[in-house]
Amino acid sequence: MDPLLLVVYILLFPGFLFLLVYAFFFEFLDRKIYARMQNRVGPPLLQPFADFIKMLGKEVIDPNGVDRRAFDAAPLLALAAVMTAFLYVPIVGSSPLGFQGDLVLVLYLLTLPTIVLFVLGWLSRNVYSTIGGVRAVTQLFIYEVPFYLAMLAPALMAGTWSISGIVAWQQTPLWFAIFQPIGLVVALIGLQAKLERTPFDIPEAETEIVAGPTTELTGRRLAFMKLTMDVALVVGSALVAALFLGGPLLPWTFSPNWLGWVIGFAVFLVKTLAVLLVLSSIKAATGRIRIDQLNDIGWKYLASAAVLQVFLALLMNYYLVGASA
Repeated sequence: MDPLLLVVYILLFPGFLFLLVYAFFFEFLDRKIYARMQNRVGPPLLQPFADFIKMLGKEVIDPNGVDRRAFDAAPLLALAAVMTAFLYVPIVGSSPLGFQGDLVLVLYLLTLPTIVLFVLGWLSRNVYSTIGGVRAVTQLFIYEVPFYLAMLAPALMAGTWSISGIVAWQQTPLWFAIFQPIGLVVALIGLQAKLERTPFDIPEAETEIVAGPTTELTGRRLAFMKLTMDVALVVGSALVAALFLGGPLLPWTFSPNWLGWVIGFAVFLVKTLAVLLVLSSIKAATGRIRIDQLNDIGWKYLASAAVLQVFLALLMNYYLVGASA
Protein backbone atom coordinates (compact mmCIF):
# COMPACT_ATOMS: atom_id res chain seq x y z
CA MET A 1 0.00 0.00 0.00
CA ASP A 2 1.22 3.50 -0.85
CA PRO A 3 2.74 5.16 2.28
CA LEU A 4 0.63 8.31 1.82
CA LEU A 5 -2.56 6.28 1.55
CA LEU A 6 -1.53 4.31 4.63
CA VAL A 7 -1.11 7.56 6.60
CA VAL A 8 -4.54 8.70 5.42
CA TYR A 9 -5.98 5.31 6.39
CA ILE A 10 -4.53 5.53 9.91
CA LEU A 11 -5.09 9.20 10.73
CA LEU A 12 -8.16 10.25 8.72
CA PHE A 13 -10.41 7.62 7.16
CA PRO A 14 -11.26 5.05 8.24
CA GLY A 15 -8.75 5.74 10.97
CA PHE A 16 -8.58 7.88 14.07
CA LEU A 17 -10.53 10.95 12.90
CA PHE A 18 -13.46 8.90 11.66
CA LEU A 19 -13.33 6.76 14.80
CA LEU A 20 -13.60 9.79 17.10
CA VAL A 21 -16.49 11.28 15.13
CA TYR A 22 -18.28 7.92 15.03
CA ALA A 23 -17.68 7.43 18.76
CA PHE A 24 -19.39 10.73 19.59
CA PHE A 25 -22.26 9.79 17.26
CA PHE A 26 -22.51 6.36 18.90
CA GLU A 27 -22.77 7.96 22.35
CA PHE A 28 -25.48 10.32 21.08
CA LEU A 29 -27.42 7.47 19.50
CA ASP A 30 -27.01 5.26 22.56
CA ARG A 31 -28.33 7.99 24.86
CA LYS A 32 -31.11 8.84 22.41
CA ILE A 33 -32.32 5.24 22.14
CA TYR A 34 -32.09 4.82 25.90
CA ALA A 35 -34.12 8.01 26.41
CA ARG A 36 -36.80 7.18 23.85
CA MET A 37 -37.30 3.73 25.41
CA GLN A 38 -37.97 5.56 28.69
CA ASN A 39 -40.31 8.05 27.01
CA ARG A 40 -37.81 10.91 27.30
CA VAL A 41 -36.51 13.28 24.61
CA GLY A 42 -32.81 12.59 24.95
CA PRO A 43 -29.80 14.80 24.10
CA PRO A 44 -29.20 16.84 20.92
CA LEU A 45 -26.76 15.57 18.32
CA LEU A 46 -23.71 17.53 19.48
CA GLN A 47 -24.24 17.01 23.23
CA PRO A 48 -21.57 14.25 23.62
CA PHE A 49 -18.97 16.44 21.89
CA ALA A 50 -19.99 19.44 24.01
CA ASP A 51 -19.67 17.37 27.18
CA PHE A 52 -16.19 16.25 26.13
CA ILE A 53 -15.04 19.82 25.46
CA LYS A 54 -16.53 20.97 28.77
CA MET A 55 -14.69 18.29 30.73
CA LEU A 56 -11.42 19.19 29.00
CA GLY A 57 -11.76 22.70 30.44
CA LYS A 58 -12.50 21.57 34.00
CA GLU A 59 -9.90 21.79 36.76
CA VAL A 60 -7.67 18.75 37.23
CA ILE A 61 -7.48 17.83 40.93
CA ASP A 62 -4.74 15.55 42.24
CA PRO A 63 -5.64 13.41 45.27
CA ASN A 64 -3.07 13.52 48.07
CA GLY A 65 -0.18 11.13 47.58
CA VAL A 66 -1.12 10.15 44.01
CA ASP A 67 1.44 9.96 41.20
CA ARG A 68 0.32 12.77 38.89
CA ARG A 69 2.10 11.39 35.84
CA ALA A 70 0.53 7.96 36.26
CA PHE A 71 -2.93 9.51 36.58
CA ASP A 72 -2.33 11.57 33.43
CA ALA A 73 -0.94 8.66 31.40
CA ALA A 74 -3.45 5.92 32.32
CA PRO A 75 -6.50 7.28 30.43
CA LEU A 76 -4.33 8.06 27.41
CA LEU A 77 -2.94 4.52 27.44
CA ALA A 78 -6.46 3.06 27.49
CA LEU A 79 -7.58 5.35 24.66
CA ALA A 80 -4.52 4.53 22.55
CA ALA A 81 -5.16 0.79 23.01
CA VAL A 82 -8.75 0.81 21.74
CA MET A 83 -7.94 3.22 18.90
CA THR A 84 -5.13 0.95 17.77
CA ALA A 85 -7.45 -2.06 17.88
CA PHE A 86 -9.80 -0.31 15.45
CA LEU A 87 -7.13 -0.23 12.73
CA TYR A 88 -7.25 -4.03 12.37
CA VAL A 89 -11.04 -4.27 11.90
CA PRO A 90 -12.19 -4.23 8.24
CA ILE A 91 -14.21 -1.08 7.51
CA VAL A 92 -14.32 -0.69 3.72
CA GLY A 93 -12.48 -3.89 2.86
CA SER A 94 -9.58 -5.88 4.25
CA SER A 95 -7.42 -3.89 6.66
CA PRO A 96 -4.00 -3.09 5.14
CA LEU A 97 -2.50 -3.52 8.61
CA GLY A 98 -4.04 -6.94 9.18
CA PHE A 99 -1.92 -10.03 9.74
CA GLN A 100 -2.37 -13.64 10.76
CA GLY A 101 -3.24 -13.43 14.44
CA ASP A 102 -4.51 -9.85 14.62
CA LEU A 103 -7.72 -11.12 16.27
CA VAL A 104 -5.70 -12.10 19.35
CA LEU A 105 -4.05 -8.67 19.38
CA VAL A 106 -7.39 -6.85 19.13
CA LEU A 107 -8.89 -8.88 21.98
CA TYR A 108 -5.83 -8.10 24.10
CA LEU A 109 -6.02 -4.37 23.34
CA LEU A 110 -9.71 -4.30 24.29
CA THR A 111 -8.78 -5.73 27.69
CA LEU A 112 -6.40 -2.88 28.57
CA PRO A 113 -9.10 -0.29 29.52
CA THR A 114 -10.36 -2.59 32.27
CA ILE A 115 -6.81 -3.09 33.55
CA VAL A 116 -6.35 0.69 33.51
CA LEU A 117 -9.54 1.15 35.53
CA PHE A 118 -8.24 -1.29 38.11
CA VAL A 119 -4.89 0.54 38.33
CA LEU A 120 -6.63 3.92 38.63
CA GLY A 121 -8.87 2.63 41.39
CA TRP A 122 -5.91 1.14 43.24
CA LEU A 123 -3.72 4.27 42.94
CA SER A 124 -6.39 6.82 43.84
CA ARG A 125 -6.41 5.99 47.58
CA ASN A 126 -10.17 6.40 47.63
CA VAL A 127 -12.22 3.58 49.13
CA TYR A 128 -14.94 3.88 46.47
CA SER A 129 -12.35 3.84 43.68
CA THR A 130 -10.57 0.84 45.17
CA ILE A 131 -13.80 -1.13 45.48
CA GLY A 132 -14.73 -0.19 41.91
CA GLY A 133 -11.33 -1.25 40.62
CA VAL A 134 -11.54 -4.61 42.38
CA ARG A 135 -15.04 -5.08 40.97
CA ALA A 136 -13.78 -4.24 37.47
CA VAL A 137 -11.01 -6.83 37.54
CA THR A 138 -13.29 -9.41 39.23
CA GLN A 139 -15.86 -8.89 36.51
CA LEU A 140 -13.08 -9.20 33.93
CA PHE A 141 -12.27 -12.75 35.05
CA ILE A 142 -15.96 -13.70 34.83
CA TYR A 143 -16.96 -12.50 31.35
CA GLU A 144 -13.61 -12.66 29.56
CA VAL A 145 -13.47 -16.45 29.15
CA PRO A 146 -16.89 -16.87 27.48
CA PHE A 147 -16.34 -13.67 25.48
CA TYR A 148 -13.00 -14.90 24.15
CA LEU A 149 -14.40 -18.34 23.35
CA ALA A 150 -17.32 -16.80 21.45
CA MET A 151 -14.98 -14.54 19.49
CA LEU A 152 -12.52 -17.33 18.69
CA ALA A 153 -15.16 -19.78 17.43
CA PRO A 154 -15.44 -18.02 14.01
CA ALA A 155 -11.64 -18.19 13.70
CA LEU A 156 -11.67 -21.93 14.29
CA MET A 157 -14.31 -22.48 11.63
CA ALA A 158 -12.75 -20.10 9.09
CA GLY A 159 -9.30 -21.59 9.67
CA THR A 160 -7.62 -18.22 10.20
CA TRP A 161 -6.80 -15.87 13.10
CA SER A 162 -7.03 -12.83 10.84
CA ILE A 163 -10.15 -10.67 11.20
CA SER A 164 -10.02 -9.77 7.50
CA GLY A 165 -9.69 -13.48 6.68
CA ILE A 166 -12.73 -14.34 8.79
CA VAL A 167 -14.73 -11.60 7.05
CA ALA A 168 -13.64 -12.86 3.62
CA TRP A 169 -14.66 -16.44 4.55
CA GLN A 170 -18.23 -15.29 5.24
CA GLN A 171 -18.65 -13.81 1.77
CA THR A 172 -19.03 -17.20 0.08
CA PRO A 173 -21.07 -19.35 2.49
CA LEU A 174 -23.14 -17.62 5.20
CA TRP A 175 -22.52 -15.26 8.08
CA PHE A 176 -21.37 -16.82 11.33
CA ALA A 177 -24.50 -15.34 12.93
CA ILE A 178 -26.34 -18.14 11.13
CA PHE A 179 -23.72 -20.84 11.74
CA GLN A 180 -23.07 -19.78 15.33
CA PRO A 181 -26.12 -18.03 16.84
CA ILE A 182 -25.13 -19.11 20.35
CA GLY A 183 -21.73 -17.52 19.91
CA LEU A 184 -23.32 -14.27 18.71
CA VAL A 185 -25.53 -14.07 21.80
CA VAL A 186 -22.60 -14.80 24.13
CA ALA A 187 -20.45 -12.23 22.31
CA LEU A 188 -23.12 -9.52 22.67
CA ILE A 189 -23.60 -10.22 26.37
CA GLY A 190 -19.83 -10.39 26.91
CA LEU A 191 -19.37 -7.10 25.06
CA GLN A 192 -22.02 -5.48 27.25
CA ALA A 193 -20.11 -6.66 30.32
CA LYS A 194 -16.74 -5.58 28.88
CA LEU A 195 -18.08 -2.06 28.36
CA GLU A 196 -19.55 -2.09 31.90
CA ARG A 197 -22.99 -1.18 30.65
CA THR A 198 -26.24 -2.02 32.42
CA PRO A 199 -26.86 -4.66 33.78
CA PHE A 200 -23.09 -5.10 34.17
CA ASP A 201 -22.25 -1.59 35.41
CA ILE A 202 -21.19 -3.12 38.75
CA PRO A 203 -17.77 -1.37 38.92
CA GLU A 204 -19.35 2.10 38.47
CA ALA A 205 -22.55 1.68 40.47
CA GLU A 206 -23.46 5.31 41.19
CA THR A 207 -25.94 4.46 43.96
CA GLU A 208 -23.37 2.31 45.77
CA ILE A 209 -19.79 3.51 45.15
CA VAL A 210 -20.21 6.96 43.51
CA ALA A 211 -18.41 6.36 40.19
CA GLY A 212 -16.14 3.46 41.10
CA PRO A 213 -12.61 3.61 39.63
CA THR A 214 -13.26 7.02 38.01
CA THR A 215 -14.38 8.75 41.24
CA GLU A 216 -11.09 10.67 41.59
CA LEU A 217 -10.76 11.47 37.87
CA THR A 218 -11.40 15.10 36.97
CA GLY A 219 -11.01 17.37 33.99
CA ARG A 220 -9.20 15.99 30.99
CA ARG A 221 -8.52 12.67 32.74
CA LEU A 222 -12.23 11.95 33.08
CA ALA A 223 -12.86 13.25 29.55
CA PHE A 224 -10.34 10.85 28.01
CA MET A 225 -11.54 7.90 30.11
CA LYS A 226 -15.14 8.43 29.04
CA LEU A 227 -14.02 8.88 25.43
CA THR A 228 -12.16 5.58 25.75
CA MET A 229 -15.38 3.77 26.64
CA ASP A 230 -17.21 5.44 23.72
CA VAL A 231 -14.45 4.37 21.33
CA ALA A 232 -14.49 0.86 22.83
CA LEU A 233 -18.23 0.71 22.09
CA VAL A 234 -17.53 1.41 18.41
CA VAL A 235 -14.61 -1.04 18.23
CA GLY A 236 -16.55 -3.78 20.03
CA SER A 237 -19.58 -3.31 17.77
CA ALA A 238 -17.36 -3.32 14.69
CA LEU A 239 -15.60 -6.48 15.86
CA VAL A 240 -18.89 -8.33 16.47
CA ALA A 241 -20.14 -7.16 13.07
CA ALA A 242 -16.94 -8.39 11.43
CA LEU A 243 -16.82 -11.80 13.10
CA PHE A 244 -20.52 -12.68 12.96
CA LEU A 245 -22.15 -10.44 10.31
CA GLY A 246 -19.54 -10.37 7.57
CA GLY A 247 -18.21 -6.86 8.28
CA PRO A 248 -18.44 -4.56 5.25
CA LEU A 249 -19.20 -7.46 2.90
CA LEU A 250 -22.47 -8.91 1.66
CA PRO A 251 -22.97 -12.46 0.30
CA TRP A 252 -21.96 -11.25 -3.15
CA THR A 253 -18.85 -9.54 -4.47
CA PHE A 254 -18.53 -5.84 -5.23
CA SER A 255 -16.07 -4.49 -7.72
CA PRO A 256 -12.87 -3.17 -6.06
CA ASN A 257 -13.60 0.45 -7.03
CA TRP A 258 -14.98 3.52 -5.30
CA LEU A 259 -18.60 2.33 -5.64
CA GLY A 260 -17.81 -0.99 -4.02
CA TRP A 261 -16.02 0.79 -1.17
CA VAL A 262 -18.96 3.15 -0.64
CA ILE A 263 -21.40 0.24 -0.53
CA GLY A 264 -19.11 -1.67 1.83
CA PHE A 265 -18.83 1.33 4.15
CA ALA A 266 -22.61 1.76 4.16
CA VAL A 267 -23.00 -1.94 5.02
CA PHE A 268 -20.49 -1.52 7.85
CA LEU A 269 -22.48 1.41 9.27
CA VAL A 270 -25.76 -0.51 9.13
CA LYS A 271 -24.30 -3.58 10.87
CA THR A 272 -22.55 -1.65 13.64
CA LEU A 273 -25.68 0.41 14.28
CA ALA A 274 -27.68 -2.83 14.51
CA VAL A 275 -25.27 -4.11 17.18
CA LEU A 276 -25.59 -0.80 19.05
CA LEU A 277 -29.39 -1.08 18.95
CA VAL A 278 -29.19 -4.49 20.64
CA LEU A 279 -26.77 -3.23 23.30
CA SER A 280 -28.89 -0.12 23.97
CA SER A 281 -32.03 -2.24 24.25
CA ILE A 282 -30.34 -4.48 26.83
CA LYS A 283 -29.24 -1.39 28.74
CA ALA A 284 -32.75 0.10 28.78
CA ALA A 285 -34.56 -3.14 29.59
CA THR A 286 -32.47 -4.40 32.51
CA GLY A 287 -31.35 -3.31 35.96
CA ARG A 288 -27.98 -3.73 37.61
CA ILE A 289 -27.16 -7.20 38.91
CA ARG A 290 -24.91 -8.17 41.82
CA ILE A 291 -21.40 -9.50 41.32
CA ASP A 292 -22.40 -12.94 42.63
CA GLN A 293 -25.26 -13.05 40.14
CA LEU A 294 -22.84 -12.15 37.34
CA ASN A 295 -20.54 -14.92 38.55
CA ASP A 296 -23.37 -17.45 38.20
CA ILE A 297 -24.40 -16.10 34.78
CA GLY A 298 -20.84 -15.98 33.49
CA TRP A 299 -19.56 -19.38 34.60
CA LYS A 300 -22.73 -21.48 34.63
CA TYR A 301 -24.42 -20.24 31.48
CA LEU A 302 -22.19 -18.04 29.30
CA ALA A 303 -19.07 -20.19 29.61
CA SER A 304 -21.06 -23.38 29.04
CA ALA A 305 -22.77 -21.89 25.99
CA ALA A 306 -19.43 -20.65 24.63
CA VAL A 307 -17.80 -24.07 25.04
CA LEU A 308 -20.79 -25.65 23.30
CA GLN A 309 -20.45 -23.17 20.44
CA VAL A 310 -16.74 -23.98 20.06
CA PHE A 311 -17.57 -27.69 19.95
CA LEU A 312 -20.26 -27.09 17.31
CA ALA A 313 -17.85 -24.93 15.30
CA LEU A 314 -15.23 -27.69 15.30
CA LEU A 315 -17.89 -30.24 14.35
CA MET A 316 -19.21 -28.13 11.46
CA ASN A 317 -15.68 -27.39 10.31
CA TYR A 318 -14.89 -31.13 10.30
CA TYR A 319 -17.88 -31.90 8.09
CA LEU A 320 -17.28 -28.91 5.80
CA VAL A 321 -13.64 -29.91 5.28
CA GLY A 322 -14.69 -33.52 4.76
CA ALA A 323 -17.31 -32.53 2.23
CA SER A 324 -14.86 -30.33 0.30
CA ALA A 325 -12.25 -33.11 0.30
